[in-house]
Order: sequence, then C-alpha cells, then structure tokens
Amino acid sequence: MRQTLFTIPYELGGVPLFGAGLLLALWAAASLVLLVRLVRRQGWNADTLGYLPVLAIGAAALLFLPRMFPGGLPIRGYGVMMLLGSGSGLALAVHRGRQMGIRAEVIFSLAFWMFLCGIVGARLFHVVEYWETSYRQDSWFDTALAIVNVPQGGLVVYGALIGALVAFLLFAHRHALPALAVADLIAPSMALGLALGRIGCLLNGCCFGGECQQSWAVHFPPGSPSYMRDVFEGRVTGDVMFADRFSDVVEVIAVAPNSNAEAAGLKIGQQVLQVGQQVIFSAADVYHALGAQAAAGAPLRMTVDRGREIVLSRLPIPSRSRPTHPTQIYSAVSALLLCWFLWQVYPFRRRDGQVIALLLTIYPVTRFLLEIIRTDEVPVFGTGLSISQNVSVVILVAVVCLWWYVSRQPRGSVLPA
Repeated sequence: MRQTLFTIPYELGGVPLFGAGLLLALWAAASLVLLVRLVRRQGWNADTLGYLPVLAIGAAALLFLPRMFPGGLPIRGYGVMMLLGSGSGLALAVHRGRQMGIRAEVIFSLAFWMFLCGIVGARLFHVVEYWETSYRQDSWFDTALAIVNVPQGGLVVYGALIGALVAFLLFAHRHALPALAVADLIAPSMALGLALGRIGCLLNGCCFGGECQQSWAVHFPPGSPSYMRDVFEGRVTGDVMFADRFSDVVEVIAVAPNSNAEAAGLKIGQQVLQVGQQVIFSAADVYHALGAQAAAGAPLRMTVDRGREIVLSRLPIPSRSRPTHPTQIYSAVSALLLCWFLWQVYPFRRRDGQVIALLLTIYPVTRFLLEIIRTDEVPVFGTGLSISQNVSVVILVAVVCLWWYVSRQPRGSVLPA
C-alpha cells in the first residue's frame, strides 16, 4: 500500500507552480494552441466548443489547488495507476484503430470524453454509496469540497462504466460512428484500463478482501481501510462492536467474554456518546475516532450512558492488519486475462457487437464472484448482495437483450477484420 507516492511543492526555486503560477500560464498557453488548431481544422462547431468547459475546469483546479492541499499537491498511487491504465488502453485502441482505418484523432477525442464522464460517473456512484459515512458534512460547502476531492480517493468501477457508456453513445451519435463496431474495438482497452486501475486499488488499500490464511495474503498498515475494519470489529480494541440503532444513537452490540472491554465495564446496549474528544453521532464516528486513538497508541477512552467513562488500557497494537485476500490482484489478473481474450477474439468476430457483449457478459460474472471474497461492501436493498453484485445481475439481464440485438445484425463488420 502506498497511497501517496510523493508531494509536489507549490513553489520551486521561489517560482510559484500552482495557483496563479507557472503551470496555470502553461495551461493557458496550451489551451490557446489547442483551440487555434481546432478552429483552423473544423471551425467553432459543437466539438470545439465542448472543450471550453474542460479547459476552464483545468484552469480553476490549478488556481485553487493550494487551498485544497495547503502542504503541497499529493500524487496518489491510485490516480497514477488510473492515468496509466487510461493511457495504455488508449494506445491499444489507437493501434487497432489504425488497422481498422480509423484516424487516431477520433480515438483520442472519444477517449477524452469517455475518461471525463467515467470519472464523473465513478465519483457519483461512490458518493451515493457512501453518502452517510463519507460525504454528508455540516455545511453545503464542506459537503461539496468532500465530493470534488477526487485525489483523496473514492471511485467505483461500475460508475465509471456507466459514465463512459453515456459518453460513448453520445459521441458515436454525434459523429455518426458505427457504435457496435467501435465498441468492439475499444473493449480490450477497457479491460486493460481496469487491470491497471486495480493495482491502484492495491496502492490505495481499498477494495480489500476477507481474512486469508494462505501464503499470498497481504497485510495493510495502520490507517488503511483494512486496518480500520479490524479496529471497528474489535480486533484491536478489546473485541467490542458498535452499530447505529436510532437517529444519532450508537450502541454497543457485542462484547467478547473475558475481554479487556468486559473487564472495563463495557456492556451490550450501552450508548456511546463520545470517544476521546469526539462526540459520536454514528457508528462511522466511532470507527474513525477509535482508529485514530489506536494508531496514536493512546488509551481508548469512551463516554457511555449517563456520562460514564470507560477506559480500555492500551493493548498491543498490531503493526499491520489481519491477513486478507489480495482481491485487488485477483481483479487485476482477471481483467488482464479478459483483455487478452478479447484482443484475440476480435479478428474472429462474425457480427459487430460480439466483443463488447463478451466483455459485458464475462466481467459481471467475475465481479460477482470476487465480491464474495471482498468484505469492504455491505449488502444493500435487502438482497443480501453488495451493490456491485446487484449491478452485476442487472448488467447480465441487460446483456441478454444486447446478445439478441447483435444476433439480428448482418454478418460481417463495417470495419475490416
């Protein structure tokens, strides 16, 4: 796990890089050159105008970054792998596109909009899934800041897939592209991007699996989601568990017999009012407060019913989480094999749409099975399945319709084999 690879300072040799600095000037110059080239080639059409909001957002990001990250711009491992995955997938699509007679500029433009909408979709999906625990703040400004703080992490693959699909359909319609044929062309690229993106998940410590006793199990450091899960489940706090019971009320729901927590007087049914100096409104608050105290090696102090204080003496705090399944690596290998399979199948397709249909058939199945091993998502909608498993089922149902539609297409492809 390496969430932050390095940090870029805001000044270099006394010259400001971010804010109203060098990078903003370079961004403005590059934007001007790009717009001039687009206008000369195609005029002020809708495609040219579509770049203006993105260029403006980029300029605003460079201008306001010092306010979001006062200590310097952190370069996250997750973001680097996501960009590497997008770049590798783009190179793969451009290579095959040239073989199929599609100009690289078309692939670049399509990839740009799919990437942008994919990020938006992935973030929105994460915001919806973790609204109560991670995004809802005391003020609308803090809430908005938490939502747009993408460098801190929090993207969902299925959200990216939905966002990218919307962008693809709009782009194909606007440019009169054969949607099924182009979708087949970019399908291996999507799997390659997913494979490298999952390595980013490993660096970020997210998307972790359940406990594993095999030799290839991984251990995550304090502060990681996996380690914090151990804290929350009572693995390093005296075997005690908490849960939301009513609005703004958190109760103790489990205390291990003969444990340190039982000896300190903690009992099932007690309401947790405060941990350390933090007032508790949800089980997530307990999760973060106990994790911070455990990481600091301080005694675990909790205020429960009627202001009673419970002090758990400092336990030997593990330096790493329990051994867990490296589901990030499982997912990366699975996606890489899927990329290779789709790349090999592509020349043998008999109808346009078969390759993308294979992707949308195989990936939901593998994702559904991997979710059985993963433990970072809870069941939703009363189905007993995680949100990703629910989405996988929906996609599998939808892909039946796609296969039916593809089977009705004429044999052959509008692109050469």
